[in-house]
Amino acid sequence: MSLDSYVTLGRSGLRVSPFTLGTMTFGEDHGWGSSPEESTKVLAAYLDRGGNSIDTANIYTNGHSEKIIGDYFAARRDLRDRVVIGTKFFGNLHAGDPNGGGAGRKGIVQQLENSLRRLRTDYVDLYWVHNYDPVTPIEETLRTLDDLVTAGKIRYIGLSDLPAWKVAEAATTAHLRGWAPVTALQLEYSLLERTSEGELIPAAQGLGLGVLPWSPLKNGFLSGKYSSTVPVPDGTARVGTSDYFAPPGASDYPVIDAVNEVAAELGVSAATVALSWVHNRPGVTSTLVGARRLEQLTANLDALELTLPEAQRAALDEVSTPRLNFPAEVNRAAPMLQFGGLTVDGRTSPVFPVLAGGTTRY
Repeated sequence: MSLDSYVTLGRSGLRVSPFTLGTMTFGEDHGWGSSPEESTKVLAAYLDRGGNSIDTANIYTNGHSEKIIGDYFAARRDLRDRVVIGTKFFGNLHAGDPNGGGAGRKGIVQQLENSLRRLRTDYVDLYWVHNYDPVTPIEETLRTLDDLVTAGKIRYIGLSDLPAWKVAEAATTAHLRGWAPVTALQLEYSLLERTSEGELIPAAQGLGLGVLPWSPLKNGFLSGKYSSTVPVPDGTARVGTSDYFAPPGASDYPVIDAVNEVAAELGVSAATVALSWVHNRPGVTSTLVGARRLEQLTANLDALELTLPEAQRAALDEVSTPRLNFPAEVNRAAPMLQFGGLTVDGRTSPVFPVLAGGTTRY
């Protein structure tokens, strides 16, 4: 597969590359990103390979990420309509302003206007709710976004990092009110973070939403730099900068080592293995890949050429199997209760042991 093997995003008419370029590292404002010059090289290389989907956010490098992207396309106006630019709102860039962020109408409108200014465009293709706002009514958020679609300032709507019940509420509310629909869902997903398999990914599949996993290398833990013998390698600038960027825990190393072993067996990088695993998971539409340097992007894109052999894929599935919240574990037994030992849709279920214990029925 290549970057120009485009896929349809959810129940929409929007087509995106199987890998979306994540640009959280565009700009050095947080101390560990890329210079504007290097960011531009990464962006140009992605587009040259046929990529068309770019993801940013108003809060990435304090808005610098959006500005770098905006400056690039302002100098290449003929390219703007050929790409899908997505950005996110929620993050407050103005200390002391209670309406500077969040998902309320006032906050959404001013955040979009500022994003459009930095991106130097008059519309955004995908506008994402970046985080969960537990106070603002979802009707207020959705109606505001619908107004912005009507005004031509955004094309499609996405949700990021919301609980599954809120995703379902939002998608259903938009549908019943006849507002612009929710098209896609962003969530963290990797061999080290699979708990979204419990509710979020099934919700997206049931609601017809595209799924864009972020952090498929789990902050670089699955890039090959880490192992149980090299817990914190040199050059990991983000590690320790916040609780989220803490070093790997003891439970992570069996998975990290397994990825490294599979990579050695196949003669590819650990990042290629980890990205290929995510890319080929059920429900996944386009995986977010980032790169601080051009060579990192090139290495990450190699994952599109790899389909993991069944034995290696099964080994990674097993070592990374998460314990999911109720009722996921209970529902694993549902086919056994439902189908009485038959093969249905390619899955064979055992006979419920209590049922198999006798032939008497009442």
